[in-house]
Amino acid sequence: MNRILILLIFLVCISACQSSNPSQEGVLTEDQMVAVLLDIQLTEGMVSAIPIPYDSSGVLYTLMEKEIFIKHGVSDSVFTRSMKYYLEDAVMMEKIYARIIDSLTVMENNPGIEERM
Repeated sequence: MNRILILLIFLVCISACQSSNPSQEGVLTEDQMVAVLLDIQLTEGMVSAIPIPYDSSGVLYTLMEKEIFIKHGVSDSVFTRSMKYYLEDAVMMEKIYARIIDSLTVMENNPGIEERM
C-alpha cells in the first residue's frame, strides 16, 4: 500500500512539471486507464512477492506486462501516450489512482474478488 502512495505522490510531482497539452486522440479513457493500471499494480505485487533475483523479476514483469496489454487490447505506445496525457492533469491522475486504491482495498477486504473483475 505504501508503494502505491509513493507512486501517486511521484506521479503528481511529475505532472506538475509538464507543460504541453496533447490531444486526446489515441488516449485511453479514464476507465480503461484504471483497469490497465490496476492490473499493472497487481502484477507488480505478484512479481515482487516471488523469491527470485531482481533481474529475473524484471524479465518476468516485462512478460506479464505484455499480457496485460493484450488482455486490455492496448499497445504499449498507446499506454505510454495515455500516461503522458493523464500525468499533465494532476487532479485527473489523482482521481485515477484514488479509484485504483479503492479497488485494491476492496480486493484486499474481499479475497477472491479479483477473479470476478
